[in-house]
Amino acid sequence: MSSRTESPGIVPSYLLARLAESGRFPGAAAAARQTLTSGRPPFRARLDLSIDENGDLVASLSDAPNRTISDAGNTQKLPGAVVRTEDDDPVADVSVNEAFDGLGATFEMLLASFARNSLDDAGAPLHASVHYGVDYDNAFWDGERMVFGDGDGEVFRGFTGSITVIGHELAHGVVQHTANLEYQGQPGALNESIADVFGALTEQHLLGQSAAEANWLIGAEIFTDAVQGKALRSMIEPGTAYDDDELGKDPQPAHMSGFVRTTEDNGGVHINSGIPNRAFALFATDLGGNAWETAGSVWYRTLTGALTSTATFTEFADATVAAAAGVGDDVADAARRAWTTVGVYSDERVPDAG
Repeated sequence: MSSRTESPGIVPSYLLARLAESGRFPGAAAAARQTLTSGRPPFRARLDLSIDENGDLVASLSDAPNRTISDAGNTQKLPGAVVRTEDDDPVADVSVNEAFDGLGATFEMLLASFARNSLDDAGAPLHASVHYGVDYDNAFWDGERMVFGDGDGEVFRGFTGSITVIGHELAHGVVQHTANLEYQGQPGALNESIADVFGALTEQHLLGQSAAEANWLIGAEIFTDAVQGKALRSMIEPGTAYDDDELGKDPQPAHMSGFVRTTEDNGGVHINSGIPNRAFALFATDLGGNAWETAGSVWYRTLTGALTSTATFTEFADATVAAAAGVGDDVADAARRAWTTVGVYSDERVPDAG
């Protein structure tokens, strides 16, 4: 398994390519062209204090994040100058503080939901760089750190303000250390979908939202008000996130009947991820309660189980049903219903749980 996997970023290349031709947003068009051509280039424990029933002070060690935020200074040289570490107070730069808090929220979701100690489950430090490039229209995981652009101001805002974006990109690090799904075709779409799932779970966990209360949007904060759209992607309703004269319509299919076969976008990894995205959102809302609990645990056990790096949608679906069966027949039935609704299963069949 490769020790380093890079993510091309939260904003897919097809959307940046469309924006690069925009006449309505000339500044954003220039920024998109620049973004497309530039590309991308020890664990600590937390001391928790409490008072026991006898009134005595009790100290205990628990897993804690070890964050370092750097400022690239609007260059494309990484990591940049260190501007905040784990023991530092908030600074004047909002982007630095948002990145710091987003890394912490993702760490806490992984720990509380799956007992996972950071991205590698061994307390790996969390690194991020802000203010990457000039008007850089993306955020990405480079295999070692999160990198945030500031956006162009016309179409995209700064990317540190979206918890789902941060959770998504860090999740690529989790995938990197587990199934290491190939970034091409259906395995690549699963890679993107799992990252979206973890991004959504991070936000829901932070806000204390149930599956029914959540909006299931990815990147709801990154578009400016000039864009006719609510987010970059909708997990519960793929294909409805935006419909803008310049950016076009959200191309994600919600069903296998709309599966896109293309050589672009690494075989449509950002497009076809809408299908497993919807399956998870349906599964979680069908079960009810908090999505990071039963539904999230099923997906996590699948990712960390015997899943191969070349898994197809059907193979992944079979593995989730097998994992769900370990929880209960009703959970397995809910998983089957979700995969049937999105067309990965053609009927209410029962995959081999072994």
